[in-house]
Amino acid sequence: MKMIHGTSHFRPYTSAAGGWGSAHSVLNILWREQALIKGTTALLKLNKPKGFACVSCAWAKPGDPHALEFCENGAKATAWELTSRRTSPDFFRAHSLTELRGWSDFELEQHGRLTHPMRYDKHTDRYQVVTWEQAYEAIGAQLRALSPDDVVFYASGRASLETSFIYQLFARAYGTNNLPDSSNMCHESTSVGLQESIGVPVGTVSLADFEHTDCILFFGQNVGSNSPRMLHPLQEVRKRNVPIITFNPIRERGLERFVNPQSPTEMLGPQSTVISTQYHQVAIGGDTAAVMGVAKALLEMEERAKSNGEPPVLDHDFLAQHTDGLAQFMERVQQYTWAELERRSGLSRSAMEATATVYARSEKVIIVYGMGMTQHRHGVANVQMLVNLLLLRGNIGKPGAGICPVRGHSNVQGQRTVGITEDPAKVPGEKIESLFGFKIPEHKGLATVDTCEGVLNGSVKGFIGLGGNFLRAVPDTSRVEPAWAQLSLSVQIATKLNRTHLVPGESTWLLPCLGRIEIDRQLGVEQTYTTEDSTGCIRAWRGHAEPAGEQLRSELAIIAELALATLGDTVAIPWAHWKHDYALVREAISKVYPSIFHDFETRMWEPGGFHRPLGVAQRQWATPSGKAQFITPGTLDEDDDVLTGEVGRDVLQLMTLRSNDQFNTTVYGYDDRFRGVKGTRKVVFLNRNDIVRLGFVPGGWVRLRTAVEPTVRREAGPFQIIAYDIPVGCAAAYYPEANALVPLWHYAKRSKVPAAKSVPVVLLHAPPDAEDLAHAVPATDQVV
Repeated sequence: MKMIHGTSHFRPYTSAAGGWGSAHSVLNILWREQALIKGTTALLKLNKPKGFACVSCAWAKPGDPHALEFCENGAKATAWELTSRRTSPDFFRAHSLTELRGWSDFELEQHGRLTHPMRYDKHTDRYQVVTWEQAYEAIGAQLRALSPDDVVFYASGRASLETSFIYQLFARAYGTNNLPDSSNMCHESTSVGLQESIGVPVGTVSLADFEHTDCILFFGQNVGSNSPRMLHPLQEVRKRNVPIITFNPIRERGLERFVNPQSPTEMLGPQSTVISTQYHQVAIGGDTAAVMGVAKALLEMEERAKSNGEPPVLDHDFLAQHTDGLAQFMERVQQYTWAELERRSGLSRSAMEATATVYARSEKVIIVYGMGMTQHRHGVANVQMLVNLLLLRGNIGKPGAGICPVRGHSNVQGQRTVGITEDPAKVPGEKIESLFGFKIPEHKGLATVDTCEGVLNGSVKGFIGLGGNFLRAVPDTSRVEPAWAQLSLSVQIATKLNRTHLVPGESTWLLPCLGRIEIDRQLGVEQTYTTEDSTGCIRAWRGHAEPAGEQLRSELAIIAELALATLGDTVAIPWAHWKHDYALVREAISKVYPSIFHDFETRMWEPGGFHRPLGVAQRQWATPSGKAQFITPGTLDEDDDVLTGEVGRDVLQLMTLRSNDQFNTTVYGYDDRFRGVKGTRKVVFLNRNDIVRLGFVPGGWVRLRTAVEPTVRREAGPFQIIAYDIPVGCAAAYYPEANALVPLWHYAKRSKVPAAKSVPVVLLHAPPDAEDLAHAVPATDQVV
């Protein structure tokens, strides 16, 4: 049965983040998923010692948790997994894949948990039940028949450290480094940029640093929708009167005001906490110019202080002892005029100077950022500009200061730590060879964009998906999706049905797995798993709910069985033992990565877990120069290819964004409470001035067309126009609906992250169809 969403409307949201809106949303999804009792019981154990890790974001879990250590999105993810709804064999007997491709992402996943292993039958256009033994044997035989470098092993970021570790061993023992992951689509710019600048590929900040900081700068991250638990430390910071300065094209409610749902006083009173003390609506693609402007203001303040005999603004001792490349960076900063910086950033000089003034009087500063910085053509340079700003005043390598990338999926950082990467140079190959008796391939494998290119040109013939919804997550979907049918083998390990499962290759398998919240029993013994959060903290967890079906298998057990069926005993890896005892996998991890995971079995139970070692905390820089590196950007244009070709004033810069009712590609509903949109996702947010000057009206309908590479038509829509507070010349639409507009080649240089935060588009008049009209936002909701 298809699920139909309700009446649509747009009304600006005036309440704070959190509060009764959040409480109502949590209760609503628990009720809707028929998981009110089971879900409520589980939430009391979410992110708690001896409990289970949130299925949603990777934000840090404190060692001394709150009474309720979950947020609205975490509760939604929990209810989504613990739903009483089931997608059983009867469902597939009733619905062909051709029919199901007409369903929305929400309708597919809303139907509930997968229950049985399935194989696609092209004659009936339906999935049919198979036994696990049949699936393992057939998939193993097909993998043996394929060339290893023609097969891709994708990981979504959901799997535990244990599963991720054996997954990359399976791929490499099979003979390939084709290990793309969700980091390729979001924070690979972080991994590249931070490694070059400070010698580590991850952030340097822990939860404790928020207790000591005296200033936070926020860039391109929507905390209210993407990592709401972070609002708790931010609220504590603000209670100490610490300034928080935000740079973001859209005014996000979670970065404006917050009411703590766990505080009876706040819930019953009229007050809320102001989060951002300055809020600068930088133009899309204007971040490098904005940070350059702050740096320019600092250098001018330094000159004035020197002339007036006042204390210096820059930390000269730190700069002399710990950095390299300062002179070149300062020269470049001074070359830019204020007029140019204002034009490129979309901000006034006074806004950048106001930020610099607060930054200069703060001794311990944290910079927090998200994909608004990484998903640009020069996303790596964006990240490095943030580091440059911190280095000017010695704000890396001391308590209360540092760089804090906010990662997405719950273990996306952890899977990288244990070897999910296409680059064999980042894996301890000699240890793997000595322990397991095989040599890993020496050449680089395929990242996500490479995989898409391989699907298009036919060189990728096999795909194994460890979670995720690959075809909805990737760019250029209108080109990649049709090419998917060329695959010889598609294996999807999943908890729920999604779009990727409905586009079959020659041989297509759907393998249902346990969710993270469910008890994982192997030979009757409950297993423990581990994850790593955004701050590099590693800790143990255990499922608490009974499995959704008797036929479900753990992700680790599925990978182990596939490896046995494919490789047999050709390598010295004890797959059969590992699948029954995850402690044996952790023992192997500790041998391959001893500097991080020594005494793994004991340390993982420490309150709050244990942090991976970071030499940066002691100002030890693992860079070629042995120092933190100022890296000077070659341009202010974060997306310089946007300026080439036929570009006029009718071209807008589009960024994709998530709603309040989704996490990554998972759509929980059609409401975006914080942006005032209810009942629809088919909208485009535009500045009122752009709407009028381009000849449109609020509430009107348009298609979006990519304004570069005219030989390939990329369109999406129709979308209804929402007049919104967004900078002139900018536009925003939801991910993944707008992914078809992102050319596959439009990715970050050196990291290959799709540049989804700045896509040149033009608007085309487009009449809506009957269904669109049925769920349209009334024009009376918008008045210019």
